[in-house]
Amino acid sequence: MGESNADGVAESNTDGLDDLDVRLLVDLLRDRISPDRSLGQHFLLDEEVISRAVELASRDVPIDSDSHVLEIGPGPGSLTLELLRTGARVSAVEVDSEAVAHLGRVFGEADGRLAVIEGDALQVEWPVDVTHIVANLPYQISSPILERIQTHHAQYHLNGTALLVQDEFAERMAMSAGHASRGPLGHSLWLDFEVELDSRVPPHSFSPAPRVHSRLTNLVPVKRESIEAFDRRLFRMIIAECFANRRRKLRTLLKRPPKRLSRVSGWHRARWTEAISRLPAETLDLRPENLSSEEWANLISQISRD
Repeated sequence: MGESNADGVAESNTDGLDDLDVRLLVDLLRDRISPDRSLGQHFLLDEEVISRAVELASRDVPIDSDSHVLEIGPGPGSLTLELLRTGARVSAVEVDSEAVAHLGRVFGEADGRLAVIEGDALQVEWPVDVTHIVANLPYQISSPILERIQTHHAQYHLNGTALLVQDEFAERMAMSAGHASRGPLGHSLWLDFEVELDSRVPPHSFSPAPRVHSRLTNLVPVKRESIEAFDRRLFRMIIAECFANRRRKLRTLLKRPPKRLSRVSGWHRARWTEAISRLPAETLDLRPENLSSEEWANLISQISRD
C-alpha cells in the first residue's frame, strides 16, 4: 500500500484499495470528529448494503472504467472505496472540511480517478459528464437533491442512480404505501424514473445509529409518451397546489388558477377557467390522492388541450 504517515494512513494509496475496509475508514474519521447530526452524519458500515447500492446503480449500464460517478456526502469514504474498486472515476461532494481532509489522507487522488469537491451538493457545480449517482443522503436535503437530480438528468441523462434514504421518505418517493403516500414528490419523480424500493437497512448498519430505518432506492430512467403533450412546470404546479389541501375535491381545488400560473408560458386566468370548465364532472369529484401519476398526466393533458 506504500509508506504510512504518522497517523498510520498510506501516503501512496493508488495500489492499496484492497488494504482498506469500511470499519477502518469510519474509525479513522470518528477519531477526528464527532458526527454532526445536523449534517446527517450517520456513516454506513454494512458492506452488503454498500455493494448492493453500487449494484443497483449499475443495473442498466454497468459502473466501470468508462463511468463517472457522482457521490453525495461521502463522509468516511465507505461508498467511495467500493466505487473506486470498479475502476470508475468518482467525484465526491462533501460539505464537512474534516471529512474532505480525511478522504485526501486515505485515498489521495486514486490515480487521478477521485476528485473530492468541498461544498454543499445543492450549490456546487456537478460535472456534466456524470453517468451515475450513488449516495447515502441526509434526510434534510433529500427532497432538494432529488429535484437537482431530475434537472441534471433532463439536461445530461443519467444511466443509473442509487440512493440510501430514510424508509418513510422512500415510500413517498415510490408512493408504495397506498393513497396516503401519494404526493408531489412521487408524482414529480414519476416523470423521469421508475422508483424501485430495495433492501430495508436497520439503524445498526450505521455509526452512529440513526433513530429510524433506511431504504435503498433505485431510480430507473424511463421515457413516458404520455407527458409529451404538456408543460412539466404546469404539472408540478397544479399537483403541488392540489396536495396542499389533499382532502378537498378537485372541483374546489381547480376552481381558482394556481398562484404562479402566469409564469408558465401561454397561461392566464381566462384560459384556465375555460380549460377547467371542459373537465368531466366525475373527474372533478375526485380528490388529489385518488389519481395515479398516469391519471394526473392525462388530466394535465386535458387541461392543456387548446
